[in-house]
Parts: sequence; C-alpha cells; structure tokens
Amino acid sequence: MAILITGDTHGDFSRFTKKKFPERKNLTKNDYMIICGDFGGVWNDSAEQENNLDWLENLPFTTLFITGNHENYDLLEQFPRKEWRGGMVRQIRPSVLNLMRGQVFELDGKKFFTMGGASCHDVQDGILDPDDPLFAIKYRRLNRRGAYFRVKHYSWWEQELPNEKEYQTARENLNKNNWSMDYIITHCAPTSIQKIAGNETHEVNALTDFLEEVSQKCAFKLWFFGHYHQNLVIKEKYILLYGQIIQLAE
Repeated sequence: MAILITGDTHGDFSRFTKKKFPERKNLTKNDYMIICGDFGGVWNDSAEQENNLDWLENLPFTTLFITGNHENYDLLEQFPRKEWRGGMVRQIRPSVLNLMRGQVFELDGKKFFTMGGASCHDVQDGILDPDDPLFAIKYRRLNRRGAYFRVKHYSWWEQELPNEKEYQTARENLNKNNWSMDYIITHCAPTSIQKIAGNETHEVNALTDFLEEVSQKCAFKLWFFGHYHQNLVIKEKYILLYGQIIQLAE
C-alpha cells in the first residue's frame, strides 16, 4: 500500500495527469492520495465538476481529502456519510472520499488524525449576504475598487471553521487513542507553526489554537498541512505542502 500526500488543489487536478505524475502507473485503488484541504472539486454542481469527479474516480489510486476554507460546504454536506477504516467520511465517489473532522483512520497499520478547515484570509473588506437588500449596491462598490471580499453561500461558508461538536469529537477520538498518532493531516497549522508558515493576513483563531493544543499534547511522527501555498519543512516534523506530492516511507 502506497500513501501519498499533496497540498491544495482548488479544483485543478492536473498534477495527477500521466505527464506530470507518471508514477501513477504503478498505483492501484489500494493506494491513497491525501489532499490537505482546499480540494475544491465540489464547488458549483456543474457538468464540468461532475466530469472532473468522474476523472478522479477513474484514476488508478483512491483520492482522500480533508476540507479547507475554499470549499462549497453546502454541496459537500449533501453527500452520504459512512464509516471507513475507523473514521467517518463523506463519499463523493466510490474512491473519492472526504475524511471528516476530528476522525482517526487506520491506513497500512498507521493512525491518521484529520482536522480540516481554516479561516479565509482574503476577506479584509467583508462578507456580503445575498439576502441583504443593499447586496447589489455593496457588491458593485466593492468590486469596482478591487476589494477583498466574499459572498455568503457563494464564495464563503461559515462551516470553514469547525463547530463545537466537531471539536468535541476530535478530543474524544484523541482520548480513545491516548493522544498518540502516527500522522496528523490538517489544512491550517497550529498557531506557533502558522507564525512561521503564514503572514500577517493569517490570523490566530479557535482552530489554530486547538491545533496548537494538539501539537503540545499529542505524540506524532509527522504533521502534514496545506493552506499557505508553499512547500516547506518546519521544525523537522511539520510538512507544509502545496503542489508537491510526497510518499510516506513504508
């Protein structure tokens, strides 16, 4: 079993083509490609989206992803939930699975803790509500001046950050496993690591603080994350991924 990990895809899966990823010829559905959030493959319920998901389904490996901040959560939540390898997933296709928050999965005898989500950092000028009577006026005004804003249920979803139930589930599952994991998969980083990986637009929030708690209490080998759009190793154990694909050592 091969386990590979990569960073944000934002709906662009060209890194998995034969030309860019010839190693895929040696993989099977028993091998896993984990995407560290901002999957972006479930976005607008279009024919193009369905074709892209079908293309992923037809790849030789199984695609696993956690959520980031750039996901259409309204659409994602319509997919069926099921138990898979010890944790809960949403099944997008038979071999395209969303690893849900606060879960522990066993792959190849290794334990993986998953906690997707992150806060959008490109909303300095606000989040508009389409139900606001002044929405059209505000949208035009912000758009004219090139402002950084998003629209609720169109380009921004409040589910980008975990809710209290998801934090509770995470703690319960970590407790069951004595706060000991082989690998941790998140989209954003613990607060102390974000200060190295991010910039002033990436603010501390409840999720980065929770991940900081995990980083202090949990024993783990390696922590993989995306979100900050670069490839970087921090303090030897924290692996920030973007376009790079790496394979875990067997």
